[in-house]
Amino acid sequence: MDEERVPAGVLAAAVERALRAPSVHNTQPWRWRLADGAIELHADPARHLVATDPDRRDLVLSCGSALHHLRVALAAAGLSARVDRLPTVEDRWHLATVTVRSGAPVSALARLSRAIEERRTDRRPLGAEPVPPRVLDRLVTAAAGSGALLVPVVDDGARHRLDELLADAGARQRFAPGYAAELAIWSHRWAAARDGVPAGARTAGSGDPDLRRFPRGRLADTRRRWATDDGSVLLVLTTAGDGVIDHLLAGEAASAALLTATGEGLATTPLSQSQEVAAVRTRLAAHVLRSPDHPQLVIRVGYPDPAAGRLEATPRRALESVLIRP
Repeated sequence: MDEERVPAGVLAAAVERALRAPSVHNTQPWRWRLADGAIELHADPARHLVATDPDRRDLVLSCGSALHHLRVALAAAGLSARVDRLPTVEDRWHLATVTVRSGAPVSALARLSRAIEERRTDRRPLGAEPVPPRVLDRLVTAAAGSGALLVPVVDDGARHRLDELLADAGARQRFAPGYAAELAIWSHRWAAARDGVPAGARTAGSGDPDLRRFPRGRLADTRRRWATDDGSVLLVLTTAGDGVIDHLLAGEAASAALLTATGEGLATTPLSQSQEVAAVRTRLAAHVLRSPDHPQLVIRVGYPDPAAGRLEATPRRALESVLIRP
């Protein structure tokens, strides 16, 4: 392999793995351009959820997650990458350019590679086994590598307040103009669609107030009701700033935490509703975190219920449909 130029096919293979990144409602709101030894990441405004995500925070965070997945895929292929974030002032949708060279990959990124295909968003009840502090520490460290702070909410009072805020955000969104329509559109895709949240990834009726209420699905709950011995932990991802660059970095940090959690055998669920409602986001910072930092995402982690089966992977669009051609 040429020391200075990586074949386009190798770049395309890395982008294809990056498509496994999580995104709000599995909208996959990204476009990619393969250049000479570089990969450009662009947000796709046509996939912006206007009612759900009025500030485009989820849009950019989803793209940040895909950017981190790309860096992991490149490292696993033995390639080094230099990332230039927000490189084009005139084009706000151009979020990053990744310059790729052979050799000297970041080993910590390469170790996350296997988790790309194993990670799932699990909306089922989780098991009673508690998550050890040492494992939570590893998730915190993973997020810190992308410039974000991941705060485990382990105090009972703070957890109760966070539960209430997540439920409040969900209640507010149900009455927001256009929100129900977006939820229906992205949870009732046509048969051949390779995006959205399929019925097989949604429980038949969520009794957990922390989870977003999707229309009824086919994923069976492993218990007849949501048990009180759920051992899951909620973690809040925060950044010092709240601009586009912070949302992008938060997405990268979320990917790092999710892939690390998957490698630790944990089930994960990104919860974005509290950050989609400005008033709730402000209360989360003030009354749960008691911090001036800006909440960007809540992540639920825990060990799967022993009776739970393996989740199927949700669909992803074909590489050809997300590439920007010259």
